[in-house]
Amino acid sequence: MALAAVLDHLADGLPAVKAVLVLVFPLLFILLRHFSDSARSSQEHKRMPPSPLAMPLIRHLHLIAGGLPHVSLRDLAARQQGDGGLMLLHLGTVPTLVVSSLHAARQILRTHDASFASRPGSVVGNILSYGPSGVGFAPYGEWWRQAKKLVTTHLLAAKKGQSYRAAREEGVGAVIARIRGAAAAHAPVDMSELPSSFTNDILCRAVAGRWFRVEGRNKVLRELIDAGMAVVGGFNLENFYPRLAKVAGGVLTWPARQRAERLRCRWDNIFDALIDEHAREMAGADGGTDLQDSDFIHVLLSVQEEYGLTRNSIKGILADMFTVGIDTAYLVLEFAMAELMLHQDALAKLQAEVRKTMPDVQETIIEGNLAGMPYLMAVIKETLRLQQPSSLLVPHLSLEDCDVDNYMVPAGTTVFINAWAIGRDPKMWNAPEEFMPERFIDSKGDITGAEFRGNDFQFLPFGSGRRICPGVNFALALVEIMLANLVYHFDWELPEGVHNVDMTEVFGLAVRRKEKLLLIPRFHPPPVHKSRSPGGE
Repeated sequence: MALAAVLDHLADGLPAVKAVLVLVFPLLFILLRHFSDSARSSQEHKRMPPSPLAMPLIRHLHLIAGGLPHVSLRDLAARQQGDGGLMLLHLGTVPTLVVSSLHAARQILRTHDASFASRPGSVVGNILSYGPSGVGFAPYGEWWRQAKKLVTTHLLAAKKGQSYRAAREEGVGAVIARIRGAAAAHAPVDMSELPSSFTNDILCRAVAGRWFRVEGRNKVLRELIDAGMAVVGGFNLENFYPRLAKVAGGVLTWPARQRAERLRCRWDNIFDALIDEHAREMAGADGGTDLQDSDFIHVLLSVQEEYGLTRNSIKGILADMFTVGIDTAYLVLEFAMAELMLHQDALAKLQAEVRKTMPDVQETIIEGNLAGMPYLMAVIKETLRLQQPSSLLVPHLSLEDCDVDNYMVPAGTTVFINAWAIGRDPKMWNAPEEFMPERFIDSKGDITGAEFRGNDFQFLPFGSGRRICPGVNFALALVEIMLANLVYHFDWELPEGVHNVDMTEVFGLAVRRKEKLLLIPRFHPPPVHKSRSPGGE
């Protein structure tokens, strides 16, 4: 959209702000032209990545206008970059490198990983992440290294994740009981809300050691998480004209800043109460705290001195866990169920595997049963390939001028990895637009193909390199156990009169389906196994 329209949108309902913008607009135009000319003159002798024609002031912003930037960027890159996978845009005054191929992603995330290991800053993001103090959005540096070590060693290590196995299985049991009630009443189940509640519950148990649904806090947390994602992922002029934001003394970021500060005050109330409560528990406990058996807040307080944590840095890490940890898992569950409803053959195949693998009648499938279910993992992989919640990975920032495939990428360039486009690249995938879990099953029936760990650059649901998401194991454990139980206990149908599943997406920090997924569950009684005598009968 044109800059004047952007300013009108921002200033709607704010006459005083609008008047200021109108008065200073000529000065801003001159400053923008100066910044643009200076940057161009200093780099004109360098070979830059291919770039489409730009408009004055807004440069390439109009090219990504619309509801789904990952789709717009994929289509634009296909027209501009040929086979190179790199495209340079200027979104306002911000140089932005778009990466849309396996080869280019490998260059950025492995060959030049250290040069692109930072994150672009934002006023709104800094407010909501306390600095930022978490792992996901913090700039590359000593604090980030310490925070990542803390999170990967003490909070999200594989052994620590196993300590929450009982909580996951208990949470699954509560969900299955809830769906059985709906099945008995022949009522639809909201399969958008239910996975969200499940992952919210498990994360609350891991973070604070309790089920918040008992106290009614789970809905408050979900509301805060959704509001925070909307503010950070929404339109903010400062993200495209950071120097203008400074020149305008914060006027350009005022609406978003105000919303972020109000949200942070609400987070403060929750975090302060939880931290104080845990500190009192630890002060009154006999002996030390076993980090393997304690929740995240206990762990953070236990290592506070070792890592030099302030109260705000503890809050920043907790905020990171809530905002990043919940959405990926629940959206994968929702997308998986939506795709299975659209592909009944895959649903039938998955149900056959899960129901055949169960060794005996159990109330729920437990994690020990999952190892013999390769098709389950194939469905999860295919869902993440086709419907990635993080369609554009959290943006990187170049720390230095870097030569990438004989193109110069200047320091201070924001980098978008279009993981959604790479996951649908016809050069890498056969029938890339089709949902085909079988692509991850070999001739022996075993799971195969690209892995989640960031070493296969055609498949990047959790990123790669230094900034790979540290919560991979935590998220996958939730998705596996819940999806297996959903298809084991129930047959699923669309509501009467509904003949298709609308897969229209809404873009944000995480891409989600626009419409709720309402399904009718039919309880499927487990088979009755006759116990065998020692003689075999």
